[in-house]
Amino acid sequence: MQNRQTNPFPSWKLFFIIVAIVLATLYALPNLYGEDPAVQVTGARDTEVTASIYAGIKQLLSLQQIKIKDSRFNQQAVQIRFRSTDEQMQARDAIKKKLGDRFIVALNIAPATPAWLRRINALPMRLGLDLRGGVHFLLSVDVDSVLKRRQQGLVKAVTDALRKEKIRYKQIKQLPHHNLLVQLRNEHDLAAAEHKLRYQFPDLQFNKRLFEGSYYLDANMTEDALHQAGRQIVEQTMSVLRNRVNELGIAEPIVQQQGKDRIAVDLPGVQDSAQAKQILGSTATIEFHLADEDHDVRSALAGDVPFGSRVYYFENEMPVLLKNQTVLEGSSITSAMSAIGQDGRPSVNITASGSGVSYFSKLTGENIGKRLAIVFVETKPKLQFVNGKEVTVFKRSEHVISVATIQVRLGHNFQITGISSTKEANNLALLLRAGALPANISIVEESTVGPSLGKDNIAKGIISIQVGFLLVVVFMLLYYRLFGFIANLALGLNLIFLVAVLSLLGATLTLPGIAGIVLTVGMAVDANVLIFERIREELRNGMSPQASIHAGYEKAFTTIVDANVTTLIVAFVLVAVGTGAVKGFAVTLIIGLFTSMFTAITFTRAMVQLIYGNKINAKLSIGV
Repeated sequence: MQNRQTNPFPSWKLFFIIVAIVLATLYALPNLYGEDPAVQVTGARDTEVTASIYAGIKQLLSLQQIKIKDSRFNQQAVQIRFRSTDEQMQARDAIKKKLGDRFIVALNIAPATPAWLRRINALPMRLGLDLRGGVHFLLSVDVDSVLKRRQQGLVKAVTDALRKEKIRYKQIKQLPHHNLLVQLRNEHDLAAAEHKLRYQFPDLQFNKRLFEGSYYLDANMTEDALHQAGRQIVEQTMSVLRNRVNELGIAEPIVQQQGKDRIAVDLPGVQDSAQAKQILGSTATIEFHLADEDHDVRSALAGDVPFGSRVYYFENEMPVLLKNQTVLEGSSITSAMSAIGQDGRPSVNITASGSGVSYFSKLTGENIGKRLAIVFVETKPKLQFVNGKEVTVFKRSEHVISVATIQVRLGHNFQITGISSTKEANNLALLLRAGALPANISIVEESTVGPSLGKDNIAKGIISIQVGFLLVVVFMLLYYRLFGFIANLALGLNLIFLVAVLSLLGATLTLPGIAGIVLTVGMAVDANVLIFERIREELRNGMSPQASIHAGYEKAFTTIVDANVTTLIVAFVLVAVGTGAVKGFAVTLIIGLFTSMFTAITFTRAMVQLIYGNKINAKLSIGV
């Protein structure tokens, strides 16, 4: 009886292991079903997909003899699944030809997970750009244009500072490289200006000089200030791009800086580069302008445009006369949600913050009963040839969304009404939530990774896992017999746990991630080798089988933990300082280490107890 008690294994641990295995199997299962090539049809900004359009698409594909595996329709989109990529391409071309530019017809990849698994949120792992295919862009950020706008703002700030201090000056000029030149009237004003401005503008470096009898003060932006400003612009642009692609539902986009003013964007699963360009290039925002109530728009169209005003147009080309001054910009908006207004029409609820809100509130309070217009502003890059060289210029397009009468003073929370459709309200809210890009961007490099390359990479990765797994299994069976068989069961279970955890976390599997899985397969049996060798050593020293099992698991545990902790430290360092592929490899390795500790120690201990627990003097099948 004493020997039986040396290896107690509580029933609650066995129950926990069984529950963990069942759950891991359920959440790893979706990865066996694969994915279907699909075509997704969505409406353009003012167009919605209707039931009749959905029926027309199905009828078209039937006439074209393109077989459909499955199709789904909701108010936002139509998704049609196919059995092959050839049928997917044929369907995309046919639908595009029929629907024209009123709809966005994009290639997609849809998980083939059964509905009962989706109901428990059991979904397959996402695949990275190197496995799934997708689109890669290298974007150039026009930092210089933002710095020029800041220079203009700096001119006003310096002017206001000098006037406040009652320091007289002749003129303030903008110079190249974002610098200013202030001309003073005399030496006293020069000294006073240098003293006051140096204190108020620490990012500027001031130099006094006398030239042809005139007194000048050079205000130059320091190298540190220029570097810091450029870095902030690129970081803000990256943040907006991440928000935008996340809002549009692209799985696991990769947005990272490359060089001084370049941003690399990877969009896994997106096969339509035109759609991706539309997502990234939509640098839209809104501006609020007061309507010019004192002049007639027909006179302005005839050429008599009043000072401080300008003619804008709705999308239907109807003109409206607005004041040039922007009373609130889209950058002040922190939240935007589409809703239905009190009149039963689509609207957008806005929450704004920042210094511009107080001015907006004051101005709307002073103009109650007058009209306020919302102007949609979009900037798109366009290639042009200048002096034989290809250059990127940015074209700004504007149109009025709505013009409404100001009923009350507007503040931090207000509502945009007069929107023509629910689709337009949703799109406007999405763009406002994602934010306006602080700088213009242009695509300098574009590449598309096709699904065939992804399949080839996946196949090679799976083969590497299978070969590594098989070699380890054969070695363990030949060397450790029944105990080797138990270790092999634990190794297979470790793969199931690893895949299940990655799927639950919504991780993106890449080639480095597959390399991490392969390494985990090789390392997973390390713990069992240490345990089994310790058991064999105790048997050679004359201990009983039960005592040897107990000693093997107890005494090898510390060594196993030490070995895994050192690996974990390195893996966490890779996660902290690495990017992209390195981080993916490290995350997979960390998860693999934890799952292998559970399966190699707890699971094998339970199996050994089930087989040998009631056999006090049985001979252990553990090799030589």
